Amino acid sequence: MTYVVQAKNLVKSFGEVQALKGISFAVEKGVCFGFLGHNGAGKSTTMRMIYGLSTVDQGSLQLMGETIRLTPPHLKRVMGVVPQEDNLDADLSVIENLEVHGVYFGMGRREARKRGLELLDFMGLLGKEHANVEELSGGLKRRLVIARALINQPSLVILDEPTTGLDPQARRLVWQKLRWLKGQGVTLILTTHYMEEAAQLCDRLVIMCEGSILAEGSPEKLVKNHVQPYVVEVHLPAEQLPSNFDNRVQSLGAEASYIANGVFLFTADGAALWQQLGELGLPQHSCQLRATHLEDVYLKLTGRGDLGA
Repeated sequence: MTYVVQAKNLVKSFGEVQALKGISFAVEKGVCFGFLGHNGAGKSTTMRMIYGLSTVDQGSLQLMGETIRLTPPHLKRVMGVVPQEDNLDADLSVIENLEVHGVYFGMGRREARKRGLELLDFMGLLGKEHANVEELSGGLKRRLVIARALINQPSLVILDEPTTGLDPQARRLVWQKLRWLKGQGVTLILTTHYMEEAAQLCDRLVIMCEGSILAEGSPEKLVKNHVQPYVVEVHLPAEQLPSNFDNRVQSLGAEASYIANGVFLFTADGAALWQQLGELGLPQHSCQLRATHLEDVYLKLTGRGDLGA
């Protein structure tokens, strides 16, 4: 099996704060590998170590089979990076932003312009090439940052929160382009705090919390392994629940979890539990039955719902 990135017991500290607490993972060639977690979980710290803005303090990090402490230039040349913040040059036009980046990678200006126009077409930005970047909407800026990351035809693209702040339509357009890249054999490493984004794009992902990895697998396997197929969300404060509530739930073959000020009843038979809500002292109008998904896994493992905080 070919791994593009392999990490073993990575540790990173900033002063007295330990941002990474010995994490291990491996990214196969040609997949989309995701890091899911709240802001401050350690996702961006991990990405900076991969693309060379931060050194490895402890542990081992291999890129394309080469053990590194700080990513060397020859490995950076085969990477594309989409940082968390848009860092476009406001003094340059759209196409000039791409040209300058292409020249940085050793391309001639004519070649860089040709490649830049191809990428503007790919990202749906043709017609904007002579606009100043400050004239672009947030969604168009984000697409331009992605286009810039592809100027050197990278085999590995690192995307740190690529769709933060985008409206649903713009987000789905970016997803479509990323799926196409993966279909061309490009390896994608993605950080996100959007559950749907992780489920839509990632072949494998890790769930991070406070510098540690809590679980790893495909989105489907994570749901199967960590929660039951159905959940009833109870839209009542915990103090309004009947006495001996947990034991009542357990007697019906379900599991009560109290997460992020909410009450969740996980069960293998959603229809049966729904019909038995009266036995639990719960009115159906205060409950919602649905299939479980990746967000339930995150909530259950981390006990927190403030994914964007």
